[in-house]
Amino acid sequence: MERDTKSRGGRPWSFDRDKAVETAMRLFWRYGYEGVSIGDLTKEIGIAPPSLYTAFGSKAELYREAVTRYEETLGCLDVASVKSAGSLAEAVRVLLEGAVRAVTDPHLERGCMISSGMIACHPEHTSLARDAAARRDAMRQRIAEALQSFAGADEVRRLARHLAAVMQGISIQARDGSEPTELEEIVEDVVAGVAARLPKDARKH
Repeated sequence: MERDTKSRGGRPWSFDRDKAVETAMRLFWRYGYEGVSIGDLTKEIGIAPPSLYTAFGSKAELYREAVTRYEETLGCLDVASVKSAGSLAEAVRVLLEGAVRAVTDPHLERGCMISSGMIACHPEHTSLARDAAARRDAMRQRIAEALQSFAGADEVRRLARHLAAVMQGISIQARDGSEPTELEEIVEDVVAGVAARLPKDARKH
């Protein structure tokens, strides 16, 4: 395996650290934090436990790094596409259709690692649960930012919270096996509700 990353002591790792984070991300995404053991991680990465602890400090720190990797790559919102929409209803459609595609991609794990991660956990993992909640709150704020040019601040704030809740529900239903067409029906209902609240001359489909 590759030796292209330095350890904390300056010595090269005997594994590809970047691929290790990617592997951990897939495992945590599929089984959740408490569903993945150190043994699972070391087996899939191909290293011994001491090497994992030396590289990442702890399972918890590896999880945080894996979630950050997900957040910055597969779990990021396409804010630019939402902002470029022609109306608020269209922007909501772009946002939610993107969410459906992301959580039902046949080449990836089902659901959103952030939306449905660490919802419940053992008390000793409270700090990870708080971190997950903070990431969900940051996602809600990014939704509000993407929609801010379409409506007033109060309406955008309420709508962002509503859409974040819808996206969490879509994520959970995707994990439960719902088909994309079923989730798209949710999108249609939400978009119709948003469009109905707009002045007639502002409605674009």
